[in-house]
Amino acid sequence: MTALAGSVFGTIGALAAFPLRLAAREVERQQGQLRRGVTRRTTHVVFGRLYLAQAGDAEIERRVAAERAAGRKLISENGFLRLLGLTKAPETSALSRQSLLDQSRLAASDLDLLSLFDAFEHDCEPYSFRDLILARKYAGLIAGGASWGAIARSVHRSGPVASLTAKSLNVGSQHGRADAIYLDGGQSELDGQLLFDLGSPDDDTLEELFADAEAAEEAEHHAQAAALYQRCLAIDPTDAIAAFNRANCLRASGHAAEAAHDYARAIKCDPGFVEAWFNLAGLMSDEGRDGSARRHLQKAIALDANYADAVFNLARLEFDAGNFAEARRNWARYLELDASSEWARMATKGIQFVDLQLARMSAG
Repeated sequence: MTALAGSVFGTIGALAAFPLRLAAREVERQQGQLRRGVTRRTTHVVFGRLYLAQAGDAEIERRVAAERAAGRKLISENGFLRLLGLTKAPETSALSRQSLLDQSRLAASDLDLLSLFDAFEHDCEPYSFRDLILARKYAGLIAGGASWGAIARSVHRSGPVASLTAKSLNVGSQHGRADAIYLDGGQSELDGQLLFDLGSPDDDTLEELFADAEAAEEAEHHAQAAALYQRCLAIDPTDAIAAFNRANCLRASGHAAEAAHDYARAIKCDPGFVEAWFNLAGLMSDEGRDGSARRHLQKAIALDANYADAVFNLARLEFDAGNFAEARRNWARYLELDASSEWARMATKGIQFVDLQLARMSAG
């Protein structure tokens, strides 16, 4: 049994230093799973450095906060590769996170975000003395007007992060950008906007295609996103997330039969993909295929007993079918998972109605 056994890793953003498929192979060798994106089963979230090129600071901060609140362990790209044993750990160190904060005056939120995008030698405590030097430099840059994101987008351009400890970092730009960072009096500017060479728009790599597909889906360009996800699947037919996302896009654009096919494809690639079972159930319900919807919801709940949405939908399906006792049982279970939302109030009313109906039936 390995240390990764049973762990499910999800990625947000592509990895800058290592192909995802090779990383997935190594995770599987160590008895874990690696998937793009995040699902209910995800236990660890890896933030790839290319995410910096896809999203702004506020969006990244929102996503980081959401994943942390969900109880998932957040890992940087370098931290992930070290965990897999694919890269060596930096020199042994013993500086705690709090000590680094106290000595550098760097804000805790900035330290955590910079660590998550590998702006330090170590991605978490214990930190090294070189990390302390970097933290002091970064604190100075932030005091001068730079954001954590500008720093994170810039530092990797100069080579190994630890090499920055011997260089002077400044805020400002010969080109008028106030948050640009440059070295040694501006002779070597580190432009955060140019951190990553993303290639040409026609470069048909899986990572770029997937990022483009996600962006199109986010913008609700569902037909375009579905076509891009299809290209991803042509490269990697085993990608359950690409199949699932394509199904969602097809469903949103009114192609129910194709969507059902891709939900089934996602399930075939990953039988434990709870959201795929749930969404396929919703599609079957929309199509009036209540028996199929019931089976898919039951499967989703069997895989994840705490999936409140699936429990609620099953209760509503049973109620509509006149199976009042089953509806009541599922609504009661839902209230164990969620006691305060609008859905919880609906479940409570459902139980009250069922109790009244059952009382009338017994009285009659």
